[in-house]
Amino acid sequence: MRIVELTDESKNNILENLLKRSPNSYGKFESAVAEILLNIKTRGDEALFEYTKNFDKADINADNIVVTEAEIEEAYSLVDPELIDVIRKAIVNIRSFHEKQKQYSWFDSKPDGTILGQKVTALARVGVYVPGGKAAYPSSVLMNVLPAKVAGVDQIIMCTPPDKEGKVYPTTLVAAKEAGVDVIYKAGGAQAVAAMAYGTKSIPKVDKICGPGNIYVALAKKAVFGYVSIDSVAGPSEILVIADETANPRYVAADLLSQAEHDEMASAILVTTSEDLAHKVSAEVDKFVAELSRKEIIQKSLDNYGYILVAKDIDEAVDVANEIASEHMEIVTKNPFDVMTKVKNAGAIFLGEYSSEPLGDYFAGPNHVLPTNGTAKFFSPLSVDDFIKKSSIISYSRNALEAIHTDIEKFATAEHLTAHANSIKVRFEN
Repeated sequence: MRIVELTDESKNNILENLLKRSPNSYGKFESAVAEILLNIKTRGDEALFEYTKNFDKADINADNIVVTEAEIEEAYSLVDPELIDVIRKAIVNIRSFHEKQKQYSWFDSKPDGTILGQKVTALARVGVYVPGGKAAYPSSVLMNVLPAKVAGVDQIIMCTPPDKEGKVYPTTLVAAKEAGVDVIYKAGGAQAVAAMAYGTKSIPKVDKICGPGNIYVALAKKAVFGYVSIDSVAGPSEILVIADETANPRYVAADLLSQAEHDEMASAILVTTSEDLAHKVSAEVDKFVAELSRKEIIQKSLDNYGYILVAKDIDEAVDVANEIASEHMEIVTKNPFDVMTKVKNAGAIFLGEYSSEPLGDYFAGPNHVLPTNGTAKFFSPLSVDDFIKKSSIISYSRNALEAIHTDIEKFATAEHLTAHANSIKVRFEN
């Protein structure tokens, strides 16, 4: 990996390079996505089935688009029982963590007859998108479905592309069943996002769409925002490790590569106060890359977006980490909890050498759907909050309103909204 001395110039160059990975930079795909969305919006199922035939080579129609109980039972027979047991253990951890995020309605009453409050209501229907193809992501199913279940969403549907035989990856079906998905549809890509956003005869319109996908899925979610809510427009995966001379270089190298293997646009960055550690980690990275199965993807990721930055002290390391605002941040220092208190921008923070990033991806409990590409400066991980909405409650008695009615009338009159003022005034006419 390239080793760079941390300066203002090198920091700015790296930040500029990382921003090239943003989905906002992929305008050349937007026209193709817009055409798909319009087709689904105007032609519904007919267009959906055509796209499924063209892109997935599967003959899907109104009779077979829904995954049946028989197909789910078959999936259970094809998945290793030990993996099913691991999925169930992960569900316990994920559900337990998210249950602590639940919010409740509240009301505050006063002696003068004023009642103010907030009513919390779960969304009615949520759509979860799960990628298909050769890769299976049962962990994504759990992370997107379980907070919605904890929030109390009435119905959770899932869209995932089928293979050419019209089958869905078995581990995806098992994870969906275990997590509590209500209906699973064989549909993928931007066309599935459009179907969930607008509704077709086969797939109902949802209130929110969440889940990962390729650039077409990401741009489709961005385009339908407003018709429905979305979780985020996610960019490529990324990890940043803050480490000092006490860190184990082999562990750090392994953790950097855990994200570099995702795709060629993934980012892996080490910020360290130790030049000796920088060189040792670089050497360990080379050893790992030579033996790992996805070495071509890893090498391109490291060549494009991999850095080892040498900082003069921990404060400078934290400053650049806050600027980058990485999706995943590991702190492997002598006092990781102390360093953590200085961190302002990160999707998820992993403390100590035995808290590597994959722990959060699969098992610990916190959500692995995280802000990417610097958006951790203003976005949070997916949570129960994403599946509820809040209504303000206002109730005044006559006495309570009478005490302040002239104040409201003055405010409304100052804005030249006389009908507003009149709405209050008529209640106190002689």
